[in-house]
Amino acid sequence: IFCSEWGLLFTTYQIWPFPPTKETAGNIHIFTWNFSKQRGRYRIRTPDITAKTLRLAHSSRLALLFQIGDEGASDLGSALAKCINLSNLTLNLYYNQIGAMGASGLGSALAKCINLSNLTLNLLGNQIGDEGASGLGSALAKCINLSNLTLELEGRYRIRTPDITAKTLRLAHSSRLALLFQIGDEGASDLGSALAKCINLSNLTLNLYNNKIGAMGASGLGSTLAKCINLSNLTLNLDNNQIGAMGASGLGSALAKCINLSNLTLNLDENQIGDEGASGLGSALAKCINLSNLTLELEYKQFICFGL
Repeated sequence: IFCSEWGLLFTTYQIWPFPPTKETAGNIHIFTWNFSKQRGRYRIRTPDITAKTLRLAHSSRLALLFQIGDEGASDLGSALAKCINLSNLTLNLYYNQIGAMGASGLGSALAKCINLSNLTLNLLGNQIGDEGASGLGSALAKCINLSNLTLELEGRYRIRTPDITAKTLRLAHSSRLALLFQIGDEGASDLGSALAKCINLSNLTLNLYNNKIGAMGASGLGSTLAKCINLSNLTLNLDNNQIGAMGASGLGSALAKCINLSNLTLNLDENQIGDEGASGLGSALAKCINLSNLTLELEYKQFICFGL
């Protein structure tokens, strides 16, 4: 064990903590917690996850992978809230049977990490629902120094678009944001409207594949993103939707209004945009005067069956 790195080792039956002393805690910059997770076969008792056990009050970076359930999510957040210098946090909590209460409790606790600037939170395959998403978003809105956020909530559950608003997230000062949602056609437009209020947003990654987004949703999303006046780097994954030719052209025309856009990655695979859509998209993107790097994916697999 090195003075700048500490770890906890879990087995099926025991937990061995190796916390740093009070004298060495201030030197910790990276903390890695390794746990052999087998999707619900074993549960970690939440009392074992406490600030007293971790003693990470001066940690600045932390990555965790757990199988903890609803109560554990809240307790984990409470422990992390005592890490006063925590600025970079990665939490992989996918498939952990976390519900609305756990998600809201986790968010409320993380909001107390006043120095948190970079957060990656993976809650895929949980049961947080509309209420949990709203509570989580409202809580994260209080992270006043948050500049880089990667939030993964997609899965078997749908999030109502009113929960995804700038009022909820209040990320007006964010400079980087990555979101993964299951939102549908209307949600694409509403999500864009919320992001347009993030005035400092310069780097944006949106993964919206397989979300039943049509022409209206694609055009609406593009129109609202055009209001992000500082947006320079955009990765937009819209593959396997129903955008079509009209949606592709509309999206391109909207993105052409992103005057500072320099790097664009646009994935429209499996959207049946056809020749007309590809032509309209290309003509529109040609008007992006500052665009220097473009990655465009337009693959579409068509199966033709012949009678014998």
